[in-house]
Amino acid sequence: MTKEIYFDHSATTPVRPEALEAMTEAATACYANPSSGHAAGRRAAAALARARRQVSDALGAREGEIVFTSGGTEANNLAILGRAAAKERFAGGRIVTSAGEHASVEEPLRLLEARGFEVVRVPTRGGALDLDALARACDKRVFLVTVMAVNNETGAVYDLAAAARIVRERCPDALLHTDATQAYLKVPCSPADTGADMITLSGHKIGAPKGVGALWLSPAVKKTRGIAPRALGGGQEAGLRCGTENMPGICAFGAAAEAGAREAAEAARAADDLRRYLIDRIHENCRDVLTHLPARPAPHILSLSIRGLPGETLQNFLSSRGVYVSSGSACSANAKTPRASAAMIAFGLSEAEARTAVRVSLGASNTREEADVLVELLR
Repeated sequence: MTKEIYFDHSATTPVRPEALEAMTEAATACYANPSSGHAAGRRAAAALARARRQVSDALGAREGEIVFTSGGTEANNLAILGRAAAKERFAGGRIVTSAGEHASVEEPLRLLEARGFEVVRVPTRGGALDLDALARACDKRVFLVTVMAVNNETGAVYDLAAAARIVRERCPDALLHTDATQAYLKVPCSPADTGADMITLSGHKIGAPKGVGALWLSPAVKKTRGIAPRALGGGQEAGLRCGTENMPGICAFGAAAEAGAREAAEAARAADDLRRYLIDRIHENCRDVLTHLPARPAPHILSLSIRGLPGETLQNFLSSRGVYVSSGSACSANAKTPRASAAMIAFGLSEAEARTAVRVSLGASNTREEADVLVELLR
């Protein structure tokens, strides 16, 4: 069999050895319930606290609370729906977001719209958050602003620091949430970098297994009871995500975060070098291949298309040759009614053009030799 080439790291990543080791240890030697009062339970509680510190330290968050969830989708739902349910006075209020958000943000917002809330979507043409439009949308009715740190399809890095300044000035009682699943350990996304009050993270994007994520909350969110729980029960995770914790997944997440943080700067440089090399080779050899380049690109994501060719067709062709890329967001692949990518349309493509886009997302295993194979197949 021809060697497979995996260019879909933004959909999911291989499990890191450090994460696998931590997961196995948690499942075998540290299997007790961390809520139990006996010695074995206390050992599990200590392992849970360690993982919480590892994930928080890798984020660059010295204060605040890490709430573990089943993944980025649940963390986004907790942030958005939990904020909307936190205070009766929020009913019918305004939420501001960016055009082209991930489905796990957009779908909860649509649910709230159906319940009478107002949602304003700020343009992101060319991969830049329209800060003037954001300022116009932010007034005293706004109780939540949710803007992703890195767009999962275009690779656009949004200027969250500027957005945070606008939010603090125009609607200081609002919370700023960011889905940082594509930013964590790839571009700076700490609370200091983003100004965010809530930050969504996902384990399987950084070498942990699937089924574990986290929502970071600032001290102010907890102090003011700024969000309400979506699952009630035994009071786990500061009462915001009840249910016995997934200890193998959480310990693996912590180990992957700690190991990834040590390598993050060098990994980002290597990914950016490879992304630039790939762009140059495409422009030199493939005149009918379009690269969709945002104003501020993340180092690991490249969106491209061949004129007139459906992205799904290109994806299937490459897959038949053992090269794996993504057509649209993997999390939207099971939608009952597939739509042209909202992220690519918000970027500035027509609906027909958006259907041609595929995403190449890079990881530590990728090489220039693999990039050359992709270019030859595109050619």
